[in-house]
Amino acid sequence: MARFAELESKVAIITGAGRSKGLGEGIARRLLQEGCKVVLTDIGHGRGAEMPVTAVGTDEEMSRVAAALAAETGGECVAMALDVLEESQVEQVVQATVARFGKLDILVNNAGIGYLMKPLVEMEAGEWDAVLGVNLRGAFLCIKHAARQMIKQGHGGRIVNIASQAAKSAFPHAVAYCSSKHGVVGLTRVAALELAPNAINVNAVCPNHVTTGLGAWQNEYFAARQGKTVEQYLADMRGRIPMGRTGLPSDMAAATAYLCSDDAAYITGEAINVSGGEENH
Repeated sequence: MARFAELESKVAIITGAGRSKGLGEGIARRLLQEGCKVVLTDIGHGRGAEMPVTAVGTDEEMSRVAAALAAETGGECVAMALDVLEESQVEQVVQATVARFGKLDILVNNAGIGYLMKPLVEMEAGEWDAVLGVNLRGAFLCIKHAARQMIKQGHGGRIVNIASQAAKSAFPHAVAYCSSKHGVVGLTRVAALELAPNAINVNAVCPNHVTTGLGAWQNEYFAARQGKTVEQYLADMRGRIPMGRTGLPSDMAAATAYLCSDDAAYITGEAINVSGGEENH
């Protein structure tokens, strides 16, 4: 199924990819199908009230996902625990990736918190810090250390940040999430300017709603807030999308693979909507 021959044997790190049927898993699958070697990462354990074990990729689940993807695609996929809030861990995972595969060509910043939703006046500072920390600080740290390695190698690279429709449009009860994702677009643009002389392209993908495990939680939360059933909430959402359906992990994975390919060699600093026409500015 490979479409971009130049991705054969490229080495990719994907953060926040340790949950079954998640967006990170979908991106990993597509890059493996393209012939990439993939390091799949997630935090591996709960971290305080803001990151309960039910909301993160555990070591066990991450290992299962990596093994299943390797068996399905015939590619090389390994799991490594990574808390993106800890700079030393980010540096160690980059070093471990290079030790295992000899290089690093692609970084996909997918780790994020999208489940701490509540009205602005009810948002706790600790919740704000957790969302901004994972979604924005984590992306910054991963870019910093991946870029250092790519610059050292001297043959360029690709960095794709998974932003959101919330990077461009505001949504009630998503003050920290929207703020962090708007920040990801700013981070993408600055990184693109600074890293372009090193042939490192930096772009963002902006999905609309994707019903992963996190997406299902969001459906239930916002349906309840609006006094609707989940079915009615989803029907109303589809009605707003010109293409008549919500996004799929494969949609976002396809955009990511394209941005990592030679076809996108002259694209950098962009935040590309993948929303079925819902977000059209």
